[in-house]
Amino acid sequence: MAKGRAPRKSTTHSYPRAVRLGETLREVLADELVRIDDERLEFVTVTRVDVDPEMNRATIYFDSLSGEKGDAQIIEVLGEHRIRLQASVARQVRARKTPILSFRPDEVIRSAERIEKILRDNPSPARDVPLDPDVYDQI
Repeated sequence: MAKGRAPRKSTTHSYPRAVRLGETLREVLADELVRIDDERLEFVTVTRVDVDPEMNRATIYFDSLSGEKGDAQIIEVLGEHRIRLQASVARQVRARKTPILSFRPDEVIRSAERIEKILRDNPSPARDVPLDPDVYDQI
């Protein structure tokens, strides 16, 4: 009687491989950006990396102190260094293939900043009501 393949053990990872690869890419790219001697990338931070399920492409989200007005230049500069960044990923990440990198500003952070500014500029009416010390005595 022929033996079949042994069943594969389930992985102990609680999140998908693409997410794990994205986090590893974020760390590798952040380190490599520090090594690149380009003052235009001095205040750029890699905030997150999304990798497609086939792991062919990775979108790198960044933020910088220059804000929205500096995005076009940063995308251009990151594009200039894309091959070096991909080579660094290929050297440091244990994967069959290296995803193609693309760069975008992180709109989530900017949206959160806008919301925070709105809340700061328009305080809640509930915060302006003086607290009654007698209410705390009853608790």
